[in-house]
Amino acid sequence: MKRIAPAILAALAAGCTVTTNNHNYPAEMATDGPRAAGVDMPEQRIPTDVRRSTIIVRDIENSLALYRDVIGLEVNYDTTVTTSGVALPAGEPGATARLVLLNSNDPWVGWVGLMEWLDPAIPADDYPTRMGPGDVVMVLNTDDVEGRCEAAKAVPGVTFTAEPRLQVYPGRDGGPEIRVMGCNFFDPDGILIELNQILE
Repeated sequence: MKRIAPAILAALAAGCTVTTNNHNYPAEMATDGPRAAGVDMPEQRIPTDVRRSTIIVRDIENSLALYRDVIGLEVNYDTTVTTSGVALPAGEPGATARLVLLNSNDPWVGWVGLMEWLDPAIPADDYPTRMGPGDVVMVLNTDDVEGRCEAAKAVPGVTFTAEPRLQVYPGRDGGPEIRVMGCNFFDPDGILIELNQILE
């Protein structure tokens, strides 16, 4: 049985809320949803959260057709910004860009940002077909991997590298093997997505 930190166990028993990452969550959320076997909640808060990865995109509406409509992330922010071209070294100083932020089940971490330069636009490089150093694989866990993988094929610019199939990985520290059903594809801007579903 997976060990639960004593403070969380007490909160669950009392039907209270649990505070993690400086946010209060209903107690049931501390144990609800998928978990990585062999990875426990830290007893002390780790100093850094992985908040968001932002993708510079060619066509934000097309990207939303994938990340919002197919994968199922929820838009929580949508605005136009003026960029300096310095802090974020992209585009020309004073250019305008649209920024959309999407979250999954956590209201604080694990977000995806989409950013499209509008005026002037950033010229797009050739679409990648292979990966190398500095490239990124985004791993997303979903509820219906076969249905969502099939739906992703209808989004312009999505290129599949592997159809849904069973993958088996060794367990952590001698634990049970990890069984995952998943597919792989490049999104419309060349980010490789591994869309998977962890099996019992």
